[in-house]
Amino acid sequence: MKMMGFIALALLATQAMANNKVVYGIDNRMDVFETSDQFYLELADSTAAMISKSKIAEITTGENKGTYSISARTLGKARGLCEDERYVNQVAPANCSGFLVAPDLLVTAGHCMKSQRDCDNSYWVFNLAVGEEGDVTNVITKSDVYNCGEIIDQKYGDSKDDYALIRLGRSVDGRTPLKFRTEGKVSPDAPLVMIGHPSGLPTKIAPGINVRDNTSPIFFSTNADAFGGNSGSAVFNEDTGLVEGILVRGESDYKYSYADRCTRVNVCPEGTCRGEDVTRITNIAPLMKLVR
Repeated sequence: MKMMGFIALALLATQAMANNKVVYGIDNRMDVFETSDQFYLELADSTAAMISKSKIAEITTGENKGTYSISARTLGKARGLCEDERYVNQVAPANCSGFLVAPDLLVTAGHCMKSQRDCDNSYWVFNLAVGEEGDVTNVITKSDVYNCGEIIDQKYGDSKDDYALIRLGRSVDGRTPLKFRTEGKVSPDAPLVMIGHPSGLPTKIAPGINVRDNTSPIFFSTNADAFGGNSGSAVFNEDTGLVEGILVRGESDYKYSYADRCTRVNVCPEGTCRGEDVTRITNIAPLMKLVR
């Protein structure tokens, strides 16, 4: 994706993200350009951002005619962040994250796609990533933007199950559907990595994740450095390359600093706070049927 510097920073605030998350210990998030690891890059390539259609407009004139621009505040303005916080100047248009599991099928969190109206009002955008140090905005091509066609299966409620399987408006070309666990559950000592759109930001890769609690048949808990907007992010097993689950909920993202008169990332020492919950990918029955 060619990175550009002219997307309007409109006064559309990033929508509130359901089921907040947090940083545990050291913030492990990194932009796509910060890694040369082909494993990470291939996984990121099949990750998508859920963005309201009201924030995306086609460019109809000039050298970028036929591409799309995104209207969104920077994370700093949307969240009132302190100026020394990470990613303060990056735009944050996404509401949730998702990932490709078949040419026209995508998985996200159930609370991101509660109804067909949510589906109809959203685009799924691939390649929403910062290309190099200092990039703040970008332009996206038509080939990276997909309508949400229908919700095939969705769960969200008191059971703590939280997922949605959706069919896109057309098949995705040039991207490889991700492989996922089809039986059993994640090993308690598996090394994990999450890829998605924390607080609506361009794609971030967050390695160094460990399982904290593996007892529930519906979800497992981790120490992922996750934020609202990561909802729907794939959590991968670094040993097998398989998707283990879907990031869905956790600790509060930010805390207001009265001393600094601005908002800061909520940092929990390792082993503290509630942990970040990941719906097991094996819960999605229609998806499991595709591989059996």
